[in-house]
Amino acid sequence: MTIEVLGTLIGAAVQGQIVASAHVSHHCTENPPVNTTDSWHGTPSIPDPSDILSHQVIYKIAAGVIGGVYLLGIVILFLGVKEKDDPYALNSDRAIPFCKGLALTMKHGPYVKLTASFLLISTAVQLEQSNFVLFCTNAAGLRSHFQYLVVTILVSAAVSIPFWQKFLQRFGKKCAACGISWMIPFAVMLVTIPNLFLAYFVAFISGLSIAASLLLPWSMLPDVVDNFRLQNPHGKGQETIFYSSYVFFTKISAGIGLGISAAGLGFTGYKPGICRQSDGVILTLKILIGAVPAILILVGLFILLFYPITEQSRKETKLALEELR
Repeated sequence: MTIEVLGTLIGAAVQGQIVASAHVSHHCTENPPVNTTDSWHGTPSIPDPSDILSHQVIYKIAAGVIGGVYLLGIVILFLGVKEKDDPYALNSDRAIPFCKGLALTMKHGPYVKLTASFLLISTAVQLEQSNFVLFCTNAAGLRSHFQYLVVTILVSAAVSIPFWQKFLQRFGKKCAACGISWMIPFAVMLVTIPNLFLAYFVAFISGLSIAASLLLPWSMLPDVVDNFRLQNPHGKGQETIFYSSYVFFTKISAGIGLGISAAGLGFTGYKPGICRQSDGVILTLKILIGAVPAILILVGLFILLFYPITEQSRKETKLALEELR
């Protein structure tokens, strides 16, 4: 998980530096002169065609870099990772058909609760991530700091993974889930008191919360699989359904988050390329940064309260599975 976050950090840093010039508006200043008042208050200046072409080239380069990294990762995965049999499978076990296995998976209580909880939490994190830059650019007057704020979030997430690993080992996984809620009060503070120092502090705390939201589900999924394996000792090959279904739900959460953002900003009249958005857009960004993620995180953590696998039951399941080997 640390490597995943570190890879995200490197990718965001590289891409942020590539596309940074495309996000700097040369006709926008935080203290505009008199003759640029109309542009500042919502009338976009006529874009230079050469600037448009330059921005297109910049994004093509960024897309090419991302595509190349994806291909490299796929090649390494295909050539370097070998599949292993289930160590707990009995010789008499048979693979369950996919449709039947999917039905069993979707009926497994711990998995349903875990997935529902982190579907909401992942949607909240997606909303926070996707709108943080827009908020800092359009509502907080921090246009020139957006790439550094993103890097701050990812650095904080990367360096805090070992901390969360130690924390959940000492205090339990459900207790560590409370760390996800840390971003709520600071995000609300940023919404009410826009400030550069506070923005960086919120970015740091958000990184801690994002690290917890990334680490916890992947540390809890093996416990769910073990619990299912104990209840269905003569089936094999269900691990792929559990993990692939969870990845599918995380992609759904990303789509939901982007859909909510696009719908809200589109409804209130967001216009790219202008120096100052309307009051409705600014209010929408504040809601998308503060209120909506807070509600989703709190509901997700409430669902997680009913997650039945405790540290004690996890150890008992582990011992029971060892006896099956």
